[in-house]
Amino acid sequence: MFGLNLPLSRNYILPPIVLSVIAILLMALDLRDVLEFHRQLISEGEFWRILSSQYIHTNWTHLGLNLIGILFIWILHAEHTSTSRYFTHIILLGIWTGVGIWLFCPDIKVYTGLSGLLHGIIVWGALKDIQTKEPTGVLLFLGIAGKLAWEQYAGPSAEVGNLINSRVAIESHLIGAIGGIVLAIPLFKEKFGLAKN
Repeated sequence: MFGLNLPLSRNYILPPIVLSVIAILLMALDLRDVLEFHRQLISEGEFWRILSSQYIHTNWTHLGLNLIGILFIWILHAEHTSTSRYFTHIILLGIWTGVGIWLFCPDIKVYTGLSGLLHGIIVWGALKDIQTKEPTGVLLFLGIAGKLAWEQYAGPSAEVGNLINSRVAIESHLIGAIGGIVLAIPLFKEKFGLAKN
């Protein structure tokens, strides 16, 4: 998994590159005012912001942190997915996270960033590891669960908040992770013979 045995096949490398380029272009074009999650504007009918906000960032540092997340997930779990599954996941988890913030986090008035949906993708990958009996799957899942529990207990990191020029929306991490679990349900239906042929 680590070392020189990286998932360099076009099928594995193209999806994270496309996601990264989209996020970089949206940042470079300075489309935050048009695309960010803005509760008041969404309530006035700008519903696209629920999804589009997931792919834009407050500043280049914020984007850089999420690009590192994309790279980390690619190294760990690229071989678990296909191009169509990757893009299905980032769209479904983007919608899930945006709708979750809208419904359950009324105090969040403005939101941007990939981190919520990235938490969903890495949770799905950890559960796929468990399904395929990868020895690191349980450790990764427990590590993410511990991180989420600590965030909910300790609150958002002020240091990271200063770097990204925004409060860290730890609620989005939890919402995204729950979305990853929901996406993984078919894996375990299959594992336990519950899926229909």
